[in-house]
Amino acid sequence: MNKVKVSIYHDTRSIKVKDSEKSKNKVFDSKNSINNIYPVKLRVYYKENRKLYLTGIEISPLDFERSFLTQKPQKEYKEIKFKILEIEKKANDIIDLIPSFSFDAFERKMFKATGDADNVIYYYTQYIEQLRHEKRISTASNYDLSLKSILSFAGRKKTKEIKYIAFDAITPSFLNDYEQRMIEKGKKITTVGIYLRPLRSIFNIAKSEGVVNDEIYPFGKRKYQIPASRNIKKALSKNELKKLFEYKAAKGSEQERARDFWFLSYQCNGMNFRDIAELKVGDIKDAQIIFTRAKTKNTSKSDSKKIVVAVTDNIQALIKKYKSGTSKNDYLFPIFNSNMSAEDKYRDIKNFTRFVNQHLKNIAKAIGINEDISSYWARHSYSTMAIRNGASMEYLQESLGHADAKTTQNYFAGFEDKVKLEVARKLMEF
Repeated sequence: MNKVKVSIYHDTRSIKVKDSEKSKNKVFDSKNSINNIYPVKLRVYYKENRKLYLTGIEISPLDFERSFLTQKPQKEYKEIKFKILEIEKKANDIIDLIPSFSFDAFERKMFKATGDADNVIYYYTQYIEQLRHEKRISTASNYDLSLKSILSFAGRKKTKEIKYIAFDAITPSFLNDYEQRMIEKGKKITTVGIYLRPLRSIFNIAKSEGVVNDEIYPFGKRKYQIPASRNIKKALSKNELKKLFEYKAAKGSEQERARDFWFLSYQCNGMNFRDIAELKVGDIKDAQIIFTRAKTKNTSKSDSKKIVVAVTDNIQALIKKYKSGTSKNDYLFPIFNSNMSAEDKYRDIKNFTRFVNQHLKNIAKAIGINEDISSYWARHSYSTMAIRNGASMEYLQESLGHADAKTTQNYFAGFEDKVKLEVARKLMEF
């Protein structure tokens, strides 16, 4: 078992501060103090990691020795020792309250402002900030939309901006009312699920830190259950794929480019457009594209699966047609560039996906496909065709990069009745 250890550290490595430059907020000014003062820090060890935190106390080495390091300090030093011990005790008390220790959990509880202890909004904003720091801009955006939706519902009868929502205020009844309100406003039940899954994650974070207990946790059996996503068919048939592939788009047109990138995604194991944009020239080795899904890079660091795509003649032709990079560290396609921030990438991939979807819908309409197809259909179409061509669940799980086999099983469960009938009939063809 890995214990968390707390200690006090006088950091004399830090930049020295002259007496004449001392802050008005310094704790103690001793006649015996030498010219330089240094910060007193809280030192926290966990597993093999160590972090130092400022306490706001700055004193000289002599004052530190006469106060904190002395068993019975003289009267003028007692105040310093008392304040340092109070900080150390607070840290230990907080650590005792965290069921599953993490530095993030410790920092939230140690340094949060009064009133934030059980504030859902505080936990949301802190986690969104963390996601942005990790450059997970898309996920941060999802949590931001979720928070705005919850705030809109909670504040519908109030005139002032809401800055505080207690965890115990979000009850199963609150969530049922929220769901009903969303439906009345014309939102789909799947949208309700999209907004409430981040809220459940926020509750899980607070639960892991001891802020939320089972009694007030509002999700689960006999409480509130988040609506499951409906398994709607989002795959093109073999005939529809043929019609889309053979569509005569003007050479060099936006329609041709949109159709080409959709088929690139389809042929590359249903590769997400973000992953296509992130491909580097060096990701192609020995007639294979080897990549890690951007979606799982942060969530599955300990088991980050590499996906391998066999480069067929068709894929090679599309790469040759649109390739922009030359050296192995260059982006393969002209969607991203090396100077982009995480926010720039998030914006540009949204614009690129919107561009493909817009032209894809126009092509579909022109060739008689009445489905509202999009970039996401490439992944489902790949999976469906792979299964019909005899791919096993293990193969499909590997090619899609699913960590959980249950996710892959959804593709097998989503076949139309006519396909099931066709398989049943062939059982006696021997």
